[in-house]
Amino acid sequence: MIRVAVVDDERLVRSGLRMILGTAPDIEMVADCGGAEAVETVLRCAAEVVLLDIRMPDVDGLTVLRQLRAAPDPPAVAMLTTFDAQEYLTAALREGAAGFLLKDSDPEQLVRAVRTLAAGGSVLDPGVTRAVIGGYLTAEDQAAAARAVSGLTPRESQVLALLGEGLGNAQIAGRMGLAPSTVKDHVRAVLGKLGGINRIQAAIVADRAGLVSGAPRGAW
Repeated sequence: MIRVAVVDDERLVRSGLRMILGTAPDIEMVADCGGAEAVETVLRCAAEVVLLDIRMPDVDGLTVLRQLRAAPDPPAVAMLTTFDAQEYLTAALREGAAGFLLKDSDPEQLVRAVRTLAAGGSVLDPGVTRAVIGGYLTAEDQAAAARAVSGLTPRESQVLALLGEGLGNAQIAGRMGLAPSTVKDHVRAVLGKLGGINRIQAAIVADRAGLVSGAPRGAW
């Protein structure tokens, strides 16, 4: 079972997400709470995936994200956002967010996203793709990223392309016919060569470098 926690200041949003995700046979909703008690609650419940409101009045989502990512065994965190919170996206990406989802995402998309996050993948709602990619690329040295991609081995480039599709390590291993431990080593090497970035940043770099041919842009 995938242990999931929802952090949002609005009870209605939390109730709706709990109801949607609770219908999936492989998902267990272990907690839902506001921002003030989020870190303690999430860590106590040992949640594997957290859906976190990016902007809350008591403790903002970026602070919660930063504290969760500093934990010894941090959960995968996807930020819940709206179209009017785009200024927070790049900051969340830098703090290690594994994905971005709109609050009004389709129920089936939410369930798929949780499964992808639990498998070590990244998720990016098409509705916020342009804002995330644009914010990241204006903040980063594109020339340096291009040089880093060109320095990857053919196998590392293939791994990066699959990261660009939002696949987790087990999925990449199945696609490439490799052991998961070998894929884990390749992923670590790729992220290191790209400057110590995280998986969703790598997915963005792969997309912009043209390595994700055939995959819908932004549908990680």
